[in-house]
Amino acid sequence: MTEVWSRRLCIAAAAALVPGTACVDASPPSTREAAVEHVLAHGTILRWALRTDPSQEYLVYVSTRAARGAPILVTVHGVSRNVEEHAALFAPYAEEHGVVLVAPFFAPERNEGYQRLSDEGTAERADLVLDAIVGEVAAATGADGSRFRLFGFSGGAQFAHRYALAHPQRVIRVAIGAAGWYTFPDSRTPYPYGLGASPERGNLRFDPGRFLRVPIAVFVGEGDTTGGENFRRDELVDAQQGTTRRERGQRWVEAMNQAARRRGLAPPASYQEVAGIEHSFRQFMTDGDLGRRVFDALFGSSRPAGANP
Repeated sequence: MTEVWSRRLCIAAAAALVPGTACVDASPPSTREAAVEHVLAHGTILRWALRTDPSQEYLVYVSTRAARGAPILVTVHGVSRNVEEHAALFAPYAEEHGVVLVAPFFAPERNEGYQRLSDEGTAERADLVLDAIVGEVAAATGADGSRFRLFGFSGGAQFAHRYALAHPQRVIRVAIGAAGWYTFPDSRTPYPYGLGASPERGNLRFDPGRFLRVPIAVFVGEGDTTGGENFRRDELVDAQQGTTRRERGQRWVEAMNQAARRRGLAPPASYQEVAGIEHSFRQFMTDGDLGRRVFDALFGSSRPAGANP
């Protein structure tokens, strides 16, 4: 397992990330009972491993305001695997809103194709792994795991929108930040570029009549135009989607909304560009107010009930 899990972290010491937030206990639990006790602790970011697969790890933050039946928000990292940063930067919003925050860790050696819901022949598919994680968190914390809200950034945004296409019954709302490319609602184009049959699609099933009812918000930085080494470029994706994350996000949102209109449904997707932001999760959170934007999209308002206007 990577060194991201090898140390005990304290967010209070990392004030540049999240001033005033509680410690992160990234030490492995010694027993199942200890794990449950740790997860039930509120106000602390904790590392946990799946009971059915101890090598599959994730972070959990249970708000001190979370009551039984609290909503779950899942945030998914990109290919840099900055799972701790996701948990740290979203924890204050989860605390404010009484949310249980889950940040899965998709390791490269076992979930190489997690962005495409592909197992790459190495492990169980990442979407099925997430289902197991959410179920375990719900059982341990009393949160509502029947349906949840989902966010992902970059590679995590690829995962999040494809999860919503394949499992619309599991998500209430979805928000994604700066995906490199998308699966379009087109059954004539092979998966993962579209919904059509392909070896990579496997046994994934898609029902446009259901996934086009899921509200989904797309956020991209206005300065996110340079691509980078992990930005997919080939003749097919460039012709279908464009050559920048901005263009690809715009085209995908329009394709989703057009597909919904053809079925007599309300357009489910929205698109926002944020000035001054490049392809950086941390910059988007600290300078682009991404946390508030995501909570507005997923919960309707980032201001808790009873707060002063």
